[in-house]
Amino acid sequence: MENNIISETAIQPIFENEPMLQSIKKINQIKADLNQLIIGQENLIDLLIVSLVSGGNCLIEGVPGIAKTMTAKLLSISLGLNFSRIQFTPDLMPSDILGTSVFNQKNNDFEYKKGPIFSNVILIDEINRAPAKTQSALFEVMAEKQITMDGTTYKMGNPFIVFATQNPIEQEGTYRLPEAQLDRFLFNIIVDYPSIESEIRIIESFNNRKNQKIEEVPITQFSKSEIIEIQSLIHDVTIKEELIHYIAQIVTNTRVNSSLFLGASPRASLSILNASKANAILNGRSYVIPEDIKKVAPPVLIHRIVLNPEKEMEGLTAKSVINQIIENVMIPR
Repeated sequence: MENNIISETAIQPIFENEPMLQSIKKINQIKADLNQLIIGQENLIDLLIVSLVSGGNCLIEGVPGIAKTMTAKLLSISLGLNFSRIQFTPDLMPSDILGTSVFNQKNNDFEYKKGPIFSNVILIDEINRAPAKTQSALFEVMAEKQITMDGTTYKMGNPFIVFATQNPIEQEGTYRLPEAQLDRFLFNIIVDYPSIESEIRIIESFNNRKNQKIEEVPITQFSKSEIIEIQSLIHDVTIKEELIHYIAQIVTNTRVNSSLFLGASPRASLSILNASKANAILNGRSYVIPEDIKKVAPPVLIHRIVLNPEKEMEGLTAKSVINQIIENVMIPR
């Protein structure tokens, strides 16, 4: 299929030096290690690593007990980056995240004390438990990787990525995320229950570890410089014009679909582009193929569209509408 889509001149290796090849092998080894520890969640691990390479934030959605938080935490451990975990609660204030100005008697002036958001990897547990005032504190940092406090702008470190979890079932004591904030997540990953085969392996794995915690199991380690290098490869990945049109058609069709009240914005198109390039890199390719786009499009779109209330009452889901749209758009040949 690749030869039908990509011209010979487009197939140029972008991984020319040995250190870069080793970095790509290592990040795929991390994926393999995580799949051994977090059983039955291959798609979640895959998409988290794609989001890491493309530098996008991730919202992980699923019922309790299916390893949402643990997967994000283990990935963070393997990255060799500064890590902060923030538990969102109804009484959490913006200053608990961003920091606050404190009067320093020695200098007779106010001094800014940075909050936990100043890290490379941020894990926000149960993001929908904080009210709108606290949620709004994340808008700037998630979109622009900076915060403005008392008229001064503070840049986040590089790389910077937010992983957030939420339970879609429990509604008591939760707040719906604003559409503007949802749009700042590259992916909304819906995590399902594992299959019975995976469930058996989970039980066996837990039993065989005895008293060893899952966080203590050795996994491949990555370095900050290796992550930055791999992220820089995004700009060198080739994508044919036909595939750019393919992305545009998918996103445009969300705006004219009769089942949808709100379609996706151009930010969704750019997100699909970057994520498909990241997926190509992780598969050892210097060019995008339709399968890259089809893999990343659903988690990019699912939180950026709104179903018509009538269709929602009929039992239609955003996932089924997106899948239908993708199937109906002709794949370039």
